[in-house]
Amino acid sequence: MSDIQINAFSPEGTSPSGKKRKRKDKWFRRKMQALEKREKLQQPILQNGASRPPPPATAAAAATQDQSSPRLSAAPHLTFTVSNIVGDDKPNAKTGAGPSASSGRCKSSPSGNPAKYVAIDCEMVGTGPKGSISQLARCSVVSYDGDVVYDKFIKPCAPVTDYRTRWSGIRHRDLFKATPFAQARKEILKLIVGKVVIGHAVHNDFKVLGYSHPAAMTRDTSRMPLLNQKAGFGETECASLKRLTKAIFNRDIQSGRKGHSSVEDAKATMELYRVVEEEWERKLASKS
Repeated sequence: MSDIQINAFSPEGTSPSGKKRKRKDKWFRRKMQALEKREKLQQPILQNGASRPPPPATAAAAATQDQSSPRLSAAPHLTFTVSNIVGDDKPNAKTGAGPSASSGRCKSSPSGNPAKYVAIDCEMVGTGPKGSISQLARCSVVSYDGDVVYDKFIKPCAPVTDYRTRWSGIRHRDLFKATPFAQARKEILKLIVGKVVIGHAVHNDFKVLGYSHPAAMTRDTSRMPLLNQKAGFGETECASLKRLTKAIFNRDIQSGRKGHSSVEDAKATMELYRVVEEEWERKLASKS
């Protein structure tokens, strides 16, 4: 009896190694699909050999790198304007005052320089026999906008014989530690020299200061026909400061028993001047 030989070969693809390879390929495909779903797998290389586009992570990194580039277009936050360099707090070239001068800046004047305008008012007491000689006892200076730049009681050189409290508002106690006349005069002249000085019957103020101001830079509200017209008075009438203020602003000043206030009078004078300022300055310019 001849020996029978049995072949143990399996059909193609059914060998143990083939089954293992199929399982591995199937696992690999599932893994690839899962990665593609999570967008963690790069796109496959094109068949024509073209390079694959960068993945999202790479594109984001490139954008970040462009933003860090020193080019101006890539860094708009580095741009700046002239105002950042100069600054808004630089003093005005004309007035020397910064924008913090007031919440409402200085209103414009015909000259374009409000700092050149001041108003002054002085209160006097009497010295000598029966107080017949007028002496300076208080002086107030206000700016174009009505801000007080000077206000002091001033001690006369001679003993006071009449305080004229009813009009001046000055009392003995006010002059006890007052500024000596010589010192006060220097301080006042420093403020008004070279400025356009406005006052009511201002020649009296200059007289007690022992000072003569240029006529071209003096504005006397007691001699402004335009003010009289607005107040309804005669053009040549020398109206008092109190009457003009009442007629034009319907406001009472110099009232009560305490006497006048040089601050109040100086402010009222500046307000009156500004009512007719433009027209008045235009007339003065045409005459000159």
